[in-house]
Amino acid sequence: MYKPQIRIPATYMRGGTSKGVFFRLQDLPIEAQVPGAARDALLMRVIGSPDPYGKQTDGMGGATSSTSKCVIVAPSTQPDHDVDYLYGQVAISEAFVDWSGNCGNLSTAVGPFAISQGFIDRARLPENGTFAVRVWQANIGKTIIVHVPITNGEVQETGDFELDGVTFPAAEIVLEFIDPADEGEGEGGGAMFPTGHLVDDLDVPGIGTLKVTMINAGIPTVFVNAADIDYTGSELQEAINGDARAVAMLESIRAHAAVRMGLIDTIEDAARRQHSPKVAFVAPAATYVSSSGKEVAAGDIDLRVRAMSMGKLHHAMMGTASVAIASAAAVPGTLVNLAAGGGTREAVRFGHPSGTLRVGAAAELVDGQWTVKKAVMSRSARVLMEGAVRVPDSSGG
Repeated sequence: MYKPQIRIPATYMRGGTSKGVFFRLQDLPIEAQVPGAARDALLMRVIGSPDPYGKQTDGMGGATSSTSKCVIVAPSTQPDHDVDYLYGQVAISEAFVDWSGNCGNLSTAVGPFAISQGFIDRARLPENGTFAVRVWQANIGKTIIVHVPITNGEVQETGDFELDGVTFPAAEIVLEFIDPADEGEGEGGGAMFPTGHLVDDLDVPGIGTLKVTMINAGIPTVFVNAADIDYTGSELQEAINGDARAVAMLESIRAHAAVRMGLIDTIEDAARRQHSPKVAFVAPAATYVSSSGKEVAAGDIDLRVRAMSMGKLHHAMMGTASVAIASAAAVPGTLVNLAAGGGTREAVRFGHPSGTLRVGAAAELVDGQWTVKKAVMSRSARVLMEGAVRVPDSSGG
């Protein structure tokens, strides 16, 4: 006998330039309320992975790294926090869920979700104004403060804030990533720059020795100069994603940097840690045409950045990588800082494939090591659909 599908309460949300399926921990089947194979199998089935066709037609995923995501929210286990937020990046064609990092874009939606799902005592909410949801990012053990606009006692979703990479305007949500550095266990013992250097020489077989900046802030990221790998920095998705050689080259850079950063032990381990580190290439400001056909003027940006996510060039910029960009730009002498013109800066506006984004971070030198206390950016989020997802019952019997 074939059993009917099971029904799991869920909310489908956009956060920043990503979207994913949000769950309350207590709504998951008992076996999926704890980390392990049962949880991973459930989330893969919800999203529609692994899919050898690469389409995720039989699930909620959208066949891109930006849309193959799940979030689990629970009452916080940490003092002075409202919720715990756990993020799973679901691979598309492989049977794998990567729990190694955060999604900065979906972090935006965690605040509104926490309020609308009753994690916040309504007596604490203003009738009108902004409420700061204190989020514990459980994947990496960091605090994110999500400033959610409230109108008539409810989350305000509509507004006139425009975010490049998102078609329609919405309400602005300000994110603060507190102490975003030190995520990693490299040579620097978890320092923001794990090798202890602002710029390193990275030997990549078949490619050569590249100047790179490797940073643990927001998400572990390796930056390389676009010109050093024969790019301009104005590339759009089709220039990279349709070029198997380019994808393989960038993945090789990512894997060798991961070893150098102490995130994995061998190059082969990179296949099981796809979500991080990110690899990005930078270039000085120049005029280019974004994926929407809109011109981005050189005078409107400080630098150009392109980043890879799960083996593909991202259509805009990951939120966590934006934190890495802001942090690296704030430290004089990094490749990101130099591409932006050098000097001391507490904010940069960078050009990405979909347009521009302004991010801020203030860096300081403490006991000989650079650190960033906070990175700030604005995004938006909204509920796309709410109710329940259905998945085949995989239990025995």
